[in-house]
Amino acid sequence: MRAIVPRLLAVSLFLAFGAHAASTTPPATPKHVVSETLAGQAVTDPYRWLENPTAPEVTKWIEAQNAYTEATIGAMPLGKELSARIRELAITSTTRSSPTLAGGTLFYFENTPPQPQPVLVAKAWPDGATRTLVDLNKGDGNTAITAYWPSPSGRFLAYGTAEGGSELTTIHILDTTTGKPLADELPWAGGGTTPQALAWDADEKGVTYARFATPGKAKPLREFDAYLAHHTIGEPAAKDKTVFGKDYSHVAEYILLDSEGGRSTALLANEGDGGPADVFVREGQGTFRKVLDQKADARSASWVGDRLFVVTFAGAPRGKVVAIGADGKPVDVLPEGKGAIQHVTALGDGFLVVRSAGPDWWADQYDGKAAFVRRVPLPATGVAIGGVAAEKGQSKALITYAGWTQPTRWAEYDGANGSIRTIFEVKPAADYSKVRVTRVEGTSKDGSKIPVTVISMDGVTPNGKRPTILYSYGGFGIPVTPGFIGPNLAWIERGGVLAYANIRGGNEFGEAWHEQGQKLRKQNVFDDFYAASQALIDAKWTDTKHLGILGGSNGGLLMGAALTQHPQQFRAVVGSVGIYDVPRHETAFANGPYNVSEYGTVVDPEQAKATLAYSPLHNVKKGTSYPAVLLTTGANDPRVAPWQSRKFAAALQDASTSGQPVLLLTRMNAGHGIGAPFSQRVGNAALSMTFFATELGLGE
Repeated sequence: MRAIVPRLLAVSLFLAFGAHAASTTPPATPKHVVSETLAGQAVTDPYRWLENPTAPEVTKWIEAQNAYTEATIGAMPLGKELSARIRELAITSTTRSSPTLAGGTLFYFENTPPQPQPVLVAKAWPDGATRTLVDLNKGDGNTAITAYWPSPSGRFLAYGTAEGGSELTTIHILDTTTGKPLADELPWAGGGTTPQALAWDADEKGVTYARFATPGKAKPLREFDAYLAHHTIGEPAAKDKTVFGKDYSHVAEYILLDSEGGRSTALLANEGDGGPADVFVREGQGTFRKVLDQKADARSASWVGDRLFVVTFAGAPRGKVVAIGADGKPVDVLPEGKGAIQHVTALGDGFLVVRSAGPDWWADQYDGKAAFVRRVPLPATGVAIGGVAAEKGQSKALITYAGWTQPTRWAEYDGANGSIRTIFEVKPAADYSKVRVTRVEGTSKDGSKIPVTVISMDGVTPNGKRPTILYSYGGFGIPVTPGFIGPNLAWIERGGVLAYANIRGGNEFGEAWHEQGQKLRKQNVFDDFYAASQALIDAKWTDTKHLGILGGSNGGLLMGAALTQHPQQFRAVVGSVGIYDVPRHETAFANGPYNVSEYGTVVDPEQAKATLAYSPLHNVKKGTSYPAVLLTTGANDPRVAPWQSRKFAAALQDASTSGQPVLLLTRMNAGHGIGAPFSQRVGNAALSMTFFATELGLGE
């Protein structure tokens, strides 16, 4: 899955709040029971008919649910006020992201709110003029740039585009010296289930890229069996040759990494999400040869000079670094240390290592002999380090970071003398100096300690009933990191509280922290989240009548499990693009098999039993007093089937006796939330916050 829906700006649909007559009951949902046996257990599914989005009865049902949700939200009193404030706070100064250096040119995304989509720009590093290379903001703003890859000299640029949240990528190539696109167009280039990947030839006459097989009239697109193809610039894509991946894995995922000048290419190949990679290396346009298998538990890599530095976790729960030289043999470079390794980047004749321990992040510098040089002088707490851009032979690196109260900054770090200076920063739309960050700690069922970051305004102290929103994710090794709260200031400036939990399933404390939330141990994730919520109550920040929870994607699964396992613990729940019928996710949706490495497979009887024990849809109990629930999904979502939310909403609407609303909103021109335009992101934040404000009593 590998997608985290960020905080309240999570998914997409602009909702105009107005006067609506809200019905007190949701639309009726017929039951057509399908029965089957899974791991010896009888399973009934009365809502399987909702899986067919083209059926007229399903279309009408979606329309009725959308109307019910819009009417209910539209009648909530703070909608217009919060929507206006969120939009105001979202219009910051120009933002920048995803920097990459190639051939002395810095490439990055730039966005000036309320511009719908970022533009792709370039400038001679460090002080050249900025040039816009790709701008897709004409039209409705629903075409997004998915990724980009400059050639070794920086003369050419490959970039991917996708429509309407589908993530299905087409790669284009342009000449950066003229700004003119080449005729080359590479369709079916991954997206959603399989991430995009591309590496340039050293002579810049071709690229190797990930793709699916070309569909045809009798051969529909199958987002499986991705392979690597080589494309020669100027030739039609139909002539592209397969160079890797035939029979590698039905659920193959690839990461390609060029060495300096493109002379060597590394390949990290995964069998689905969440698992370790096989590592391959090739010289020039030779054959990829395996240098590490999955037993090494490799998770990331980077070229440092002529050697490939690989972060492995075998026997090192927080990660160690090994180097692959010309002979293809791994040599230990850096042993496991304090903090989990997140990524490594070359710097001068040495390298930088970015580490984390729960919500704390830092970067350490090492010389060419892997001797420690210094800690990079960034804030010691409350920030997370994003991209690091550097080029061979240079002692300076561009480091991006942001924090709870600090929007994105770019810093130029000089590894020769340890100096650092800010060269770019986003100017926020309001004063965040009175925002206060504190921490509490929960104790999970097995004794594991769970850090919880609490964010409030100065003067807002625990009184046992603060309207509080708790967020987490808990899967795929994705950490919950300090990130600028931005428009969420609209919540805390009215006396509300935000909280973020570092539960298992992420990699904040290393790969062991991730693995303890996988497969047969997935219940740890839900126990950790409950412990985090109880810590907020024990610390007198809130109580069960004022506690809301938020999550998306895998975090949507977390929301479903939390509310079915502990329905009395929470007053309101927002789940975005979530998985709620876990067995059917694996067996009846393209992305499901890709997630087996994270969730396990229900083909295994033991795993099937464990999955059914937490699968939210299978644990909805008739006659239960459930909290207020808002579910959102996107009709074009390639990562989680929209019918997941439909079935779960129907089950909760039928079962709940609380009288609290159970709402479902389906966005028809959106997907998983990735690449959503500005207005959709702002609209969804207003939707979620209005719902929470009403249900949790914000401002009362």
